[in-house]
Amino acid sequence: MRPGRQIGILVSLALAATLALACSSNKNNSNQNKTVGTAARAATQVAAVSATSAATKAPASPAASSVPMCPPSGAANALIGAGSTFDNPLFSKLFDVYNQQCKVQVNYQSIGSGGGIQQLTQKTVQFGATDAPLTDEQIKAAGGDVVHIPVTIGAVPVGYNLPGVKSGMKLTGDTLAKIFMGQIKKWNDPAIKVINPGANLPDLDIAVVHRSDGSGTSFIFTSYLSAVSPDWKSKVGAATSVEWPTGSGGKGSEGVAGLVKQTPGGIGYFELAYAVQNTITVATLQNQAGKFVDPTSDGASAAAAGAIANLPPDLRATFVNAPGDASYPISGFSWVAINTGQSDAKVAQSLVSLLWWVTHDGQKYAQDLSYAPLPEQLQKLDEAQLKKITADGKPVLAQ
Repeated sequence: MRPGRQIGILVSLALAATLALACSSNKNNSNQNKTVGTAARAATQVAAVSATSAATKAPASPAASSVPMCPPSGAANALIGAGSTFDNPLFSKLFDVYNQQCKVQVNYQSIGSGGGIQQLTQKTVQFGATDAPLTDEQIKAAGGDVVHIPVTIGAVPVGYNLPGVKSGMKLTGDTLAKIFMGQIKKWNDPAIKVINPGANLPDLDIAVVHRSDGSGTSFIFTSYLSAVSPDWKSKVGAATSVEWPTGSGGKGSEGVAGLVKQTPGGIGYFELAYAVQNTITVATLQNQAGKFVDPTSDGASAAAAGAIANLPPDLRATFVNAPGDASYPISGFSWVAINTGQSDAKVAQSLVSLLWWVTHDGQKYAQDLSYAPLPEQLQKLDEAQLKKITADGKPVLAQ
């Protein structure tokens, strides 16, 4: 619903003070295989977490109030998107709220980031959602005018099913890489026992579960393993699809979570919301600072802080194994990718209105669904991306 004038006046007054404070605060990569994480200290990141948490409780930002929630009369009342299963729990909520308020039905197909990129390229959807930024080659194939709009930040936990060990399992990056390489085969392996002294680790085979489809979550996970294990980097690498050395595949985050939950000894990776929804126990991972941290939305925010401060103009960046005591090491952005040149003005108006709301007021739903809300600095960058969208050569949003 569109904010009333009186509410807008009160919000503007409140935000004048917020902006005054925000002014005092404050690569690097256009390719999918490079990572960002160069200039972020723990104190900066913890401050970013606090700022982000406060933002989720604040009223709409000035930018959000400048664009109505719903598209104007006559705009398209249906949109089609596809891609990331990482995003699906969040999108399910957001798109339902948006349809209730604006009568715009969003048909989102949770088929994996690879599928979303493919369908965007084939022009069968109006937007693709992906947790791996498109490569230069993929952008060219999709028309050359694709922009990336970060819509959320999330943690990728490592979930496990280990009878008798319901919590407290610690893993290092090197150990995790060896598990997914098939080099550590038993849960009571000495490499796991030394990290977990006193734990009752069973003599049970480790059942590795990975994605069977092209996946941005796999990109984040394999980027992390490549960052912490030279062996993994040289033999397997980082991509949406890799030649897995061992294990069985599940389709989508739903499939991986389901297999882990039903397989004693199982271990796999998926977006945090799937662990919460399926009550799957998750490991505590050692981060770059040497701290063992649980996967949380705050940990993802802390990890993202350095990347957000140093984003390249196209907003394509990863930040696995980020510095900082509070950083959860397997975290990433998820983007909506769209073409800047839209051929249908009615669709373009609804698409831009939806994405503006998703990246602004829609973020208030993120934390309850185990995602990290976008900080204001990233919202501003999203606004610049959305202002690039044109229909029949004319900007959809006023410049």
